[in-house]
Amino acid sequence: MTELEVRLRAVRERHRAFVPYQMAGASPRWLDHLDALVAAGADALEIGLPFSDPMMDGPVIQEAALRALAAGTTLETAAHALAGRDLGVPLIAMTYYNVLYHLGLERAATVLGDAGIGGTIVPDLPLEELEPWREASAAAGLATVLLVAPATPPERAARVARASQGFVYATARMAVTGRSDDAGVAPRVVAAIRAAVDTPVYVGIGISTPADAAAAVAVADGAIVGSALVAQVLGDDDPAGLESVAAAFRAAVN
Repeated sequence: MTELEVRLRAVRERHRAFVPYQMAGASPRWLDHLDALVAAGADALEIGLPFSDPMMDGPVIQEAALRALAAGTTLETAAHALAGRDLGVPLIAMTYYNVLYHLGLERAATVLGDAGIGGTIVPDLPLEELEPWREASAAAGLATVLLVAPATPPERAARVARASQGFVYATARMAVTGRSDDAGVAPRVVAAIRAAVDTPVYVGIGISTPADAAAAVAVADGAIVGSALVAQVLGDDDPAGLESVAAAFRAAVN
């Protein structure tokens, strides 16, 4: 069992998890934003590493990635900044395989591990091609978090869930991040995962309001909130404002 899973299982013993997302480098104050999210009650942090063609991300996170890239943010610069920051909660990096492959899998994993990252989410890396990154990650102490989508057949959902480390990411919608114009199908996706494993299950994609977060944790162990919090930063990068918005999600998860 990875260290990330040990820590997240301990969270599950206490309460449902609130896992906010921010894009590294989207604002010059992005590290202060992480502190604000922890102050608001985050149990873990998902940190985006920017990529020019993010297939899973909606317009808000795409804009954040463009701002981060324009500021010169890379996996290495983000990791270097994080290495000097004790945030006190587990950190999970979310990026795309091109970013890892370009740097080199072993180097990317080592840099992330040295920065205090506990796991990664790589949504464009399929189960059948996972092993090289998983081996590099294991050597660096990183968990490899996998996603189960509403369209994933039950047999494959079970295989993905069993291969996922740290937690299993249940996507509530067949959509990019930020979309919440339907009720989603989180209960069905979570049930498919729970039939296969006892690993913590977190719901993401379209958790746009505190009510969405409350609905997610009615069936899952935690809620991942991205676009709603990133939009706050894009409009006003005052950490106090972000903390206030995040606190409303924390209260709903409670």
